[in-house]
Amino acid sequence: MQEKVMEFEKIKEGDKLTYKIKGRLDTATSPELAAALDLDGVKELIFDMTEVDYVFSAGLRVFLQAQKSINANGGTMKLTGVQPSVKEVFNIVGFTGIMDIE
Repeated sequence: MQEKVMEFEKIKEGDKLTYKIKGRLDTATSPELAAALDLDGVKELIFDMTEVDYVFSAGLRVFLQAQKSINANGGTMKLTGVQPSVKEVFNIVGFTGIMDIE
């Protein structure tokens, strides 16, 4: 059994919600992040990815679902601190055209 190698911190300030993620977003770890997403009343969603070194398709799904949900609420979403190797994955799947990625 694969050990989970991801953790995150949730910081809520008014209608702004930030998730500081550390580690890998893969099949084993992404469900935990998805389950923790509570966008009720959130107008600005930020994923701080400074310490994320790997994103697999399950992680991509979490971001896509979060983007759809925040758009439906009239809010915005941003991915910050994205490492070059992870940004390349976002480029390949076309997320850079639909998400604010820094």
